[in-house]
Amino acid sequence: MKLSRQFTVFGSAIFCVVIFSLYLMLDRGHLDYPRGPRQEGSFPQGQLSILQEKIDHLERLLAENNEIISNIRDSVINLSESVEDGPKGSPGNASQGSAHLLSSQLALQADPKDCLFASQSGSQHPDVQMLDVYNLIPFDNPDGGVWKQGFDIKYEADEWDREPLQVFVVPHSHNDPGWLKTFNDYFRDKTQYIFNNMVLKLKEDASRKFMWSEISYLAKWWDIIDIPKKEAVKSLLQSGQLEIVTGGWVMPDEATPHYFSLIDQLIEGHQWLEKNLGVKPRSGWAIDPFGHSPTMAYLLKRAGFSHMLIQRVHYSVKKHFSAQKTLEFFWRQNWDLGSVTDILCHMMPFYSYDIPHTCGPDPKICCQFDFKRLPGGRYGCPWGVPPEAISPGNVQSRAQMLLDQYRKKSKLFRTKVLLAPLGDDFRFNEYTEWDLQYRNYEQLFNYMNSQPHLKVKIQFGTLSDYFDALEKVVAAEKSAQSLFPVLSGDFFTYADRDDHYWSGYFTSRPFYKRMDRIMESRLRAAETLYYLALKQAQKYKITKFLSSPHYTTLTEARRNLGLFQHHDAITGTAKDWVVVDYGTRLFQSLNSLEKVIGDSAFLLVLKDKKTFQSHPSDTFLEMDTKQSSQDSLPKKVIIQLSAQEPRYLVVYNPFEQERDSVVSICVSSASVKVLADSGKPVEVQVSAIWNDVKSTSQTAYEVSFLAHMPPLGLKVYRVLESQSSSTHLAEYFLYNNDGLAEGGIFHTKNMVDAGEAITTENSFLTLWFDTSGLLEKVRMKGESKQHEVKVQFLWYGTTNKRDKSGAYLFLPDGQGQPYVSLRRPFVRVTRGRIYSEVTCFLEHVTHKVRLYNIQGIEGQSIEVSNIVDIRTVHNREIVMRMSSKINSQDRYYTDLNGYQIQPRRTMSKLPLQANVYPMSTMAYIQDAEYRLTLLSAQALGASSMAPGQIEVFMDRRLMQDDNRGLGQGVHDNKITANLFRILLERRSGANVEEDKKSAVSYPSLLSHMTSSFLNHPFLPMVLNVKLSSPALEILSELPLLQASLPCDIHLVNLRTIQSKTGKGYSDEAALILHRKGFDCQFSSRGVGLPCSTTQGKMSVPKIFNKFAVESLIPSSLSLMHSPPDAHNISEISLSPMEISTFRIRLR
Repeated sequence: MKLSRQFTVFGSAIFCVVIFSLYLMLDRGHLDYPRGPRQEGSFPQGQLSILQEKIDHLERLLAENNEIISNIRDSVINLSESVEDGPKGSPGNASQGSAHLLSSQLALQADPKDCLFASQSGSQHPDVQMLDVYNLIPFDNPDGGVWKQGFDIKYEADEWDREPLQVFVVPHSHNDPGWLKTFNDYFRDKTQYIFNNMVLKLKEDASRKFMWSEISYLAKWWDIIDIPKKEAVKSLLQSGQLEIVTGGWVMPDEATPHYFSLIDQLIEGHQWLEKNLGVKPRSGWAIDPFGHSPTMAYLLKRAGFSHMLIQRVHYSVKKHFSAQKTLEFFWRQNWDLGSVTDILCHMMPFYSYDIPHTCGPDPKICCQFDFKRLPGGRYGCPWGVPPEAISPGNVQSRAQMLLDQYRKKSKLFRTKVLLAPLGDDFRFNEYTEWDLQYRNYEQLFNYMNSQPHLKVKIQFGTLSDYFDALEKVVAAEKSAQSLFPVLSGDFFTYADRDDHYWSGYFTSRPFYKRMDRIMESRLRAAETLYYLALKQAQKYKITKFLSSPHYTTLTEARRNLGLFQHHDAITGTAKDWVVVDYGTRLFQSLNSLEKVIGDSAFLLVLKDKKTFQSHPSDTFLEMDTKQSSQDSLPKKVIIQLSAQEPRYLVVYNPFEQERDSVVSICVSSASVKVLADSGKPVEVQVSAIWNDVKSTSQTAYEVSFLAHMPPLGLKVYRVLESQSSSTHLAEYFLYNNDGLAEGGIFHTKNMVDAGEAITTENSFLTLWFDTSGLLEKVRMKGESKQHEVKVQFLWYGTTNKRDKSGAYLFLPDGQGQPYVSLRRPFVRVTRGRIYSEVTCFLEHVTHKVRLYNIQGIEGQSIEVSNIVDIRTVHNREIVMRMSSKINSQDRYYTDLNGYQIQPRRTMSKLPLQANVYPMSTMAYIQDAEYRLTLLSAQALGASSMAPGQIEVFMDRRLMQDDNRGLGQGVHDNKITANLFRILLERRSGANVEEDKKSAVSYPSLLSHMTSSFLNHPFLPMVLNVKLSSPALEILSELPLLQASLPCDIHLVNLRTIQSKTGKGYSDEAALILHRKGFDCQFSSRGVGLPCSTTQGKMSVPKIFNKFAVESLIPSSLSLMHSPPDAHNISEISLSPMEISTFRIRLR
């Protein structure tokens, strides 16, 4: 019986496909788009080209049929399931007919082999799993004596008899690229003097060492110094006296940045070093980020690093690791089935990276060996005992005292090699400090090294000197693998003392966290279009493009975005005017990138490239949104329409898969017709633009239509002022409205005494709202069950204790309290052909929930946008909470840097603020049957305070400093836009017990795609030049890829590489690809994925359209190293989760 049913399904499927294809062949006109790469069309189109296009289209359809029929074989089971489930989709109500927006894609399947990864990767058992460590630690905070947060350390006098203690004292200076002063002011007042003195003072003695990390400062200094100084720096690097550690543009935060920016700032620093100094950093140094992410460990490993150091870790974790002697470990990714991601990591054991907390457990003693604090100087020791200058009279006692600290510290580690950092913020900026520190320490070293009975060998060193000595000792003893444990997991949320958890900064200054992601998307679009346009400009010798300042603009944008990843920038923990400085840099780059994108896109769509050269226009294409200042929200530009002359809209899909998505633009007339490339009008929804809550504009209207875009493609639409049967006006229904609302030409209805719930639906989902306009329930089509998904807003206050919440810390006064409105909020319901939405106007939030009436990915999730304004409140934080009946127990999941998912547990033994974690792109909860995901377009703090809940912090306004050095609260709040999507998915074959034990989890393919749509929206641009002259013809569509990339492969960047000399570009680019791990426990049936998976394999010649790949050579992540067997390859093969960089040359 089962077999015959499968045959029936199989036969009927083939029959449907054939009939459907014949229908397509007979009527080309009913399709707005072909599926494969299109032939180039143009305006105006000749009859011959239309005929030619139809013939090509038929050929493609036949080829497609073969592909579809072979796919059906794999899909029989899914199809048979859908027959059992009954017909998919409901007719919907008449105002929302959505069949006309059907896309012609069958659900393509993930290859079963690609599903193995997610099911296997929970089987790894490292020696130390951070989730288990949190279960073990009591999180009590007893007084540990001199080492307040630790314990008393003892040692025997003869412990070093067989092998002496080897100490590396590592001088360094931590330079924040902006915090209490701006980047430029710090450079002017402090950093330039550190560099100048370094050159002079290191030359005095070959045994002196120094270390530098932030390339943003080094590059700024390099531009103003003379050649002898440059040569001196190079010789110090060559001799090993100076080491560059990490070598990124900044020392980035690790909680809030997206991995795109983490990689980009690393490349920017490493490329600068390669060009100017010829050095390749090999050790990572992260002493100040507020908690540490395994994503950073992975990126460093991929860049060719073999060791790294971290410092800011929860004091209880440090104590536990010190007691277990696991402060040095191989950090392995949670998902790694082997050991390819292992990187040796050193965790500093004590409270801070300053000198009092780095020589040993007793800060009162260590402070006496910070010789900048000698009596008479500006700084003293807060423990009351000042340093003494070293002299022959006291060297013996002082050396004994310091050595005692070194020995105690070494007892926390497994070898006799010890690291003792010597530095602090902006140290060594004064000439005198170089002398005080180095000369006093030299006397101590000379004494210790001359006393064999002390059993110590001590010297200045760099970080790599330490790691090299460590590896030498390990090699002599036994394998490092058995000496150091393997650890997996992350180090959030950080606490430095008491219940002071640093979970506030996950959200602080959210306006700029959103701006950061817009900037990333804009930069990625500019990079990709620029490199491809550059190749065409070279081919056709378009000097106007080749000599443009575009590459300089790109470099500045990379550096401004890189600077913002600094751990006091994106974190929202800098002074108000410093925040303005960062914002202004981002804002200027956003604006200047518009020209790069416009020029590049215009050159690519021009039929005759030579016309670019001769055309007088300065700006060919303009973005459809404009931001007027660094602290205002972007607004849509009103496109002026006329009946005679169409306006041309060039839309760019920055995504590597073909995509159906809604484009909304703002025009001057409600009588509007939008023509696709075929010349056919497309379905259009015209919606009102509301001047305020209750009156509509009479001069501007929103036009929304569905665009089907090729992968990484450009497409041209014409917009005319004209009556059209394809244009549909939205209707408005107003609730809790007293007084009149001016709807103008729109049908507007006051819903008086409307007792029943507000509903809206598309062909995937039905939503119910309460009379305040807040979401209450969701039903997925094909199910009768209504799911509770309640959205509500809450306030957190701050504690009444002495220490209160500030930019860094979240110290609440208890559970979140419901947001209470004195009266029911005004609610506006929009019903339209392309989308419907419910908008609720609260005093501090305008909350909008939208459903798109389209088939495909964008119709399957709920778009939520909040405009938050808390500029009038005091000491409050506003939160959006989703509550459901999902039995998630105490488990939830947040992503790390948009790269991987980290399971979380809400722990009752920890204070509320400790259960808040960073979320860059998503958070979810799940049980055996369902997963509820909140996808985010900006980094914010997230939590799950009770089973079935996810909450996200949206903004915080705090009136006091939290005593971490900033010296101010957070009260420069802006009107802030937060954008989310809610996705409810059915799980199948899930084992809840396995979930509990597993340290890994993955999003579904649908969730990955939805996240990408959210982060990389279409870019609509308006053509500024008249196309009336016959010479200026543009292509109607240009796919830059031959076909969609596999579903699980993301094109992270296509970044033009700098030339070896001068300031310009080379003819190579860095092609960065990421193969995502995904969970197959979610049906992709009916999802309409525009792609399939291929076990991470791609044929190189088949990637780009219109460009031939001249060479493609594997490289390390940041282009520092080439693998030993690097050669030109014709097939790319990526493992799940792998991020890889290739040097590509197109022509």
